[in-house]
Amino acid sequence: MRVAIVAGEASGDALGAALIGALRARVPGIEVRAVAGPKMRAAGCEPLADSEELAVMGLFEVLAHLPRLWRLRARLVAALRAWRPDVYIGIDAPDFNLRLARPLRHAGIRTVQYVSPQVWAWRQQRVRTMAAACDLVLCLLPFEPPFYAGHGLAAEFVGHPLADQIPLDIDRSAARRALALPASGTLVALLPGSRRGEVERLGPTFRAAAAELAARHPDWRFLAPMASPAVAACFATQSPAMPALQLVSGQARQVLQAADIALIASGTATLEALLCDCPMVVAYRFGVLTAALVQGLRLVKLPHFAMPNLLAGEALVPEFFQSGATPAALSGAVEALLGDAPRRARLHQRFDAIHRQLRVDGAARAADAVLRLLERR
Repeated sequence: MRVAIVAGEASGDALGAALIGALRARVPGIEVRAVAGPKMRAAGCEPLADSEELAVMGLFEVLAHLPRLWRLRARLVAALRAWRPDVYIGIDAPDFNLRLARPLRHAGIRTVQYVSPQVWAWRQQRVRTMAAACDLVLCLLPFEPPFYAGHGLAAEFVGHPLADQIPLDIDRSAARRALALPASGTLVALLPGSRRGEVERLGPTFRAAAAELAARHPDWRFLAPMASPAVAACFATQSPAMPALQLVSGQARQVLQAADIALIASGTATLEALLCDCPMVVAYRFGVLTAALVQGLRLVKLPHFAMPNLLAGEALVPEFFQSGATPAALSGAVEALLGDAPRRARLHQRFDAIHRQLRVDGAARAADAVLRLLERR
């Protein structure tokens, strides 16, 4: 059995590694070729390119990278048509993966999109592109398959592997010991994003918010897990200077498990914070041109954008978008949430319920869904 996988950036690499393991448990002789990160390589795939090559965001920000991405896509189409995998699985990176899936599907290869793009939130016309490119969509979130059913596209909820990996009961003391942090005292986690573009847009604002909090609370500590050396270098050189801020390489999960609260960029990290039972304040900024298009054409269809709020169907955690994400607004929201014990107790209850809903052995479900697709063939 031959499986081709193209995974976008760090979160896709983790999903791909778990999926490879689950497929190998069911089909021991499986061959996997992939656009992969370190985790998928460790899981035993033959790399075709590095997943970091797909770590580009924004409608306009991607323009400078288009020639390179077009060349990569053409090379992958040719290589996979020649290799003839039984199934092609695109993990996240929908703008790249769906355009790669369509010619492969026309060549008779089964195609799967693992991680639904947020078509239910914005740019809903992409459903037509997906229907032409995909035999199946594997959804991480329970409200996604009903949306696709209304558009005649096969989709299955497979749960989220992060929910399986992170324990239901978090030991904050153990996490602090692992990070060599004091057992007591307020710890604020700063996660300005895993991509350099996100950190360029949000990093100075996060640092300024943290500086305001440090000025009012000199005994608070601030810890920022960095997704890569490039992101760390970008964040470390931004203003304002923050003596109370410590940067660490990776370890985002341990930091979230140790922290009392997180100031965090919208994305997969907000779900990880929820699963780590860490209260949070969420912010996001598009690039200027992307934001103008999104807001001018009213492309966003939902009242919330933070993943905890989408899963809860309400404003569970504070969220700030574009010009609303100011240092004063973010620092004020952090203080308000830390000072509201009943609200934090309610967050704990809701986070636990959502964690249990998503904790359904996602990698195994995804592997079974892929194998059922091939059996139907």
